[in-house]
Amino acid sequence: MPKALPVIDMSAPVCCAPVAAGPISDADALQVAMRLKALADPVRVKMMSLLFSSRPGEETSGDLAAVLDLSESTVSHHLGQLRKAGLVISDRRGMNVFHRVKPEALQALCVVLDPNCCT
Repeated sequence: MPKALPVIDMSAPVCCAPVAAGPISDADALQVAMRLKALADPVRVKMMSLLFSSRPGEETSGDLAAVLDLSESTVSHHLGQLRKAGLVISDRRGMNVFHRVKPEALQALCVVLDPNCCT
């Protein structure tokens, strides 16, 4: 059984010195690892790709399930992991929940991994 990482608040984008700047603290390393763990699944990477390529805030769990050929409950589980990592935002409108990528969270993660990636 995989080791469970501790639950931490990941609602804000990761914010620490780039890993290339030198050794980072245990807390900062955990922040980065939690976000990378959320992305370390091919289904979640594909979901992020689909969310990036769709109109912002226009994808429901049902839409994603149909494209990914997965059950809505499986899609909801994966979206929950991406939300916990602060990478996806979900908004309820009536009976539907719409999902979109939180681009500033991904950009912050990119900068932490490589300070020259977004220049």
